[in-house]
Amino acid sequence: MILITGGAGFLGSLIAKELNVQGRKDIIIVDRLYDSGKWLNLRGLKYSQYIHADDLFSGDYDHVYEEISFIFHMGASSSTTEMDMDYLMVNNLEYSQNLFKLATAKKIPIVYASSAATYGDGEQGYNDEGDISNLIPLNPYGYSKQLFDEWVLAQVEKPQHWFGLKFFNVYGPNEYHKKDMRSLVHKAYQQIVESGEVKLFKSHRNDYKDGEQLRDFVYGIDVARAMLEMMSPDAKKFSGIYNIGAAEARSFKDLVVATFKAMGREVNIVYIDMPESLREQYQYYTKARMDKFCRFFPDFKFRTIEEGVTDYVQNYLINKNPHA
Repeated sequence: MILITGGAGFLGSLIAKELNVQGRKDIIIVDRLYDSGKWLNLRGLKYSQYIHADDLFSGDYDHVYEEISFIFHMGASSSTTEMDMDYLMVNNLEYSQNLFKLATAKKIPIVYASSAATYGDGEQGYNDEGDISNLIPLNPYGYSKQLFDEWVLAQVEKPQHWFGLKFFNVYGPNEYHKKDMRSLVHKAYQQIVESGEVKLFKSHRNDYKDGEQLRDFVYGIDVARAMLEMMSPDAKKFSGIYNIGAAEARSFKDLVVATFKAMGREVNIVYIDMPESLREQYQYYTKARMDKFCRFFPDFKFRTIEEGVTDYVQNYLINKNPHA
């Protein structure tokens, strides 16, 4: 059995979908559905069991632990604007620690979600082979992920097969429920449909033009496929913390232009002031160093934003795919 926490969420549901494509249906979905609409991501997926995230360690499912052969831990608060640090300590840190301890005790391979937000303002670079203890995240979310990464590395006992993944700017199907945390592609598509224009933040630094703040945008379906590569028994010798990005620094303007083109619409961008509350924690540049990933998975290729955005817009958003 393959356990996916956050299995009804963005990346969790994409992992489940890719497993289905490979013929796997022996999947346990762990999540909190509430009334968020995440249940829509489960439509069409084949899985064997759903467990509420708050019940996984209740004792009622101890027998299930013996059946688990792999864990994808994608379940966490992903809001970069979440300010309740107590909530993040419980949900992002303690829950992750409990799951990692389970994986260690039962010798279960585990892949978990970290974040590029751990790199803070990027002044120390985006090197997944450096000393992560020196990183200074800019927000509580990034700090919660940093704490868990450091905790994992400090453990004397770990599963022989484990990966922590620092995701950069991921976009793609099944993200609609994320509200303000949706990718710019999804937001831009909606704005174009409603008004024919897209609003982007002006730059508040002299070294960046409006809309030319840079990010490493990576397509969610590619990310899910990369994680499945890590299931191979041979991958365990590469265990560690990795960046997951396209290794390209592209502008928000580039991403929006690709969205307009995928929709067959004329480009119309309006620049607006960035809220002052965001300016002190805003990253102007991110680019994943992918040397480590490429050494161990040399044949894996991530799509360009033009390729990824076109697939997302034309095959999911325009076609009103229920998983869009």
